[in-house]
Amino acid sequence: MRNTLGQIFQVHTFGESHGKGLGAVIDGCPAGVVVDEALLQNHLNKRRPGQSSISTERSEHDQAEILSGVFNGKTTGAPIAVLVRNADAKPADYDALKEVYRPSHADFTYAHKYGNRDYRGGGRSSARTTLSWVIGGAFAAMYLNQVSSIQLGAYVSQVHQLKLSKNYPLSALQQMDNAVRCPDVELAKEMEQIILAAKNDGDSLGGTISCIISSLDAGLGEPQFGKLQAQLAHAMMSINATKGFEYGSGFDSANFKGSELNDQPEMLTKVGIKTKTNNSGGIVGGISNGEDVHFKVAFKPTATIGKTQQTINTDGEKVNLAAKGRA
Repeated sequence: MRNTLGQIFQVHTFGESHGKGLGAVIDGCPAGVVVDEALLQNHLNKRRPGQSSISTERSEHDQAEILSGVFNGKTTGAPIAVLVRNADAKPADYDALKEVYRPSHADFTYAHKYGNRDYRGGGRSSARTTLSWVIGGAFAAMYLNQVSSIQLGAYVSQVHQLKLSKNYPLSALQQMDNAVRCPDVELAKEMEQIILAAKNDGDSLGGTISCIISSLDAGLGEPQFGKLQAQLAHAMMSINATKGFEYGSGFDSANFKGSELNDQPEMLTKVGIKTKTNNSGGIVGGISNGEDVHFKVAFKPTATIGKTQQTINTDGEKVNLAAKGRA
């Protein structure tokens, strides 16, 4: 089972949804990086469950415990181990699912591949394992804050059929304070309403996250099998429940003529080239060009829903299932 992302700065993830805890071991982080524990905890708080009526009912504080790799407030160059203990794990809640394959879950594929499936909330296939990614991202942010001006941000750009009509700059995300985390306040209210309506109906909705990388120097990425967009896609498509990735104008590119879509160069800047438009999403030929990098990630609706669905058990017998669970 591959559980490590990266080649130089590596993030190794561990833990299960309803086990004793989850965490990450970060290897390749340079020594001397000032460790901002408040930043780490803030990142974890943003993804923490139970924050609003539109999220899972599971209640976790997700308190980070740094076990190694940090001394006197700085990284030592040794592997950094961070643990978050589960406080609201209830594995017994899943006993009834031990012999059942839930629709659109990884139950069958994990059992078939490994022969020993963790049915407690999906184990490693649970969305709760993204906690480990957040830990790795927080330490990467600490390093970037110290050595560069690169800034990153993300926001919800679509829930079901409600969709933003434009990209938002990083500056617009500073005041983004709503449960949905959408920069359009009015649309965020509508999104929250349809999420709650689906939840009350025992159903779920999919959505899209838009991401921005700003002040990235030109020249990052490799021309063939190490293209910048391919590296981003590999990371994003490794997140649980992702169904699609696009950068720049993405799939809409097929709707245009070359004369309509081409980004016309206007000037050279300190970080790269400035173009009249940014349909390329800041990446040309697999290499960053100095413009902001824009990409989107589509997520399927949560597979655990309260509506009764037909499935089969491990004996191949048909059963009806109204799933219950807390990621």
